[in-house]
Amino acid sequence: MTRTVTKAIFPVAGLGTRFLPATKSVPKEIMTLVDRPLVQYAIDEARAAGIKEFIFVTSRGKGALEDYFDTAPQLEEELRRKNKTDLLKVLNETAMESGQIAYIRQHRALGLGHAVWCARRLIGDEPFAVILPDDVIAAEKPCLQQMVEAYQETGGNMVAAMQVPWDMTPSYGILDVDQVNGKMVKIQDMVEKPAENPPSNLAVIGRYILTPKILSALDSVQIGAGGEYQLTDAIAQQINGEGVHGYVFDGKRFDCGTKSGFLQATVAFGLARDELHDDLDFFLRGLYVDSDMG
Repeated sequence: MTRTVTKAIFPVAGLGTRFLPATKSVPKEIMTLVDRPLVQYAIDEARAAGIKEFIFVTSRGKGALEDYFDTAPQLEEELRRKNKTDLLKVLNETAMESGQIAYIRQHRALGLGHAVWCARRLIGDEPFAVILPDDVIAAEKPCLQQMVEAYQETGGNMVAAMQVPWDMTPSYGILDVDQVNGKMVKIQDMVEKPAENPPSNLAVIGRYILTPKILSALDSVQIGAGGEYQLTDAIAQQINGEGVHGYVFDGKRFDCGTKSGFLQATVAFGLARDELHDDLDFFLRGLYVDSDMG
């Protein structure tokens, strides 16, 4: 019987140097996409998938991230006094119950594999999810929820997958596919950031469901691409064991680890909001007309 996935790791130890100077004082994960921090989108997706325990792998300077999930009694009381019940509900959705959230420090920037390994004692012998908040996915059914439902049929390890342009394959972990069954693909190999001759253009993006054997594999995995311990390398070791599947999810992924992706997501999520759509659409059409005339 496949065990239920109730724990998720959120690797958020990065310095966010692409967004300097903003990230000099503000952790990238709480930079706002419309009116919600990136990390809130990840938390909401995890909750929809049934996650009950949230493990953040952080680093120095992430105190504001921890404060974000705390209660704000003075602000709550002010909203109650002014009878702003809608805003109070929004605020309450950001708070986490005591004991539901944990923080682990990654003292050295040694890669995603190392970040996951740092949380090993809190995972124990249970399957777990990994969510990268930089990857924001707009979907009718949240991406991790899609994966959890598929995982109930397959067990083993699962990675979210999407097709990318061939010239972008050196930027991703790429799947070598053995079998295709609808949205599910069985994997025979994984190559981290192939410099040439990628086996496909099916890329791994920031959602994973993994078994605890991955943590054992990370104990012995060697330094890989970019001089870091790659999670992809540890997952690849399980292909001939518990098995690894790729799940081609429904939805649109935005790489909010880049300025361009962050701006694209801001526009897309803004247009999706009823109260913002008309004004934003009018503004964007005006920009298009002005640039066309110029």
